[in-house]
Amino acid sequence: MTKIGIILGSTRPGRNGEAVAKWVLELASQRTDAEFELVDLLDYKLPHLDEPVPPSLAQYSQAHTLEWAAKIASFDGFVMVTPEYNHATSGVLKNAIDFLFAEWNNKAVGFVGYGSVGGARAVESLRLIAGELMMADVRAAVTLSLATDFVNYSQFTPGAHQAGALTTVLDQVVAWSTALAPLRAAAVTV
Repeated sequence: MTKIGIILGSTRPGRNGEAVAKWVLELASQRTDAEFELVDLLDYKLPHLDEPVPPSLAQYSQAHTLEWAAKIASFDGFVMVTPEYNHATSGVLKNAIDFLFAEWNNKAVGFVGYGSVGGARAVESLRLIAGELMMADVRAAVTLSLATDFVNYSQFTPGAHQAGALTTVLDQVVAWSTALAPLRAAAVTV
């Protein structure tokens, strides 16, 4: 069965992303077309990129990198839950992405952003990164506004329409992850 990782891209104390990621997992877990798992970056102690060899060469030397690589390699696709900090994604999510290369290749990715403009600029920056990593970013995205989908900018209360937007993202991520399976299989045999 297709396996999708839901990556929680914030480690900030009091982060809004935890409630958002749990909401994504709750709705995703009602589906029968894929398995979903929450991947919290708090559980992976990744310092600023400390590998001496570029990730594209897959010569990882650090135990934390090997653990991270094994986790990411276990998935067929992803939903990244990202805050928007200064018109971009969080530094911790960007750093986690940059640790690896082949483990991201030929996998689908969808985005759930949150921030003052729904995290839209963070999502756009992640789309550029996904292309470089040979990931298929899906067209749909969920954009959660701190003004309308959170009470007092901190208590997550998504608008009713957001569940439909998330369903579309999940539909697309599962479909593309399944479609890309032959490319992932070919890469393993090379």
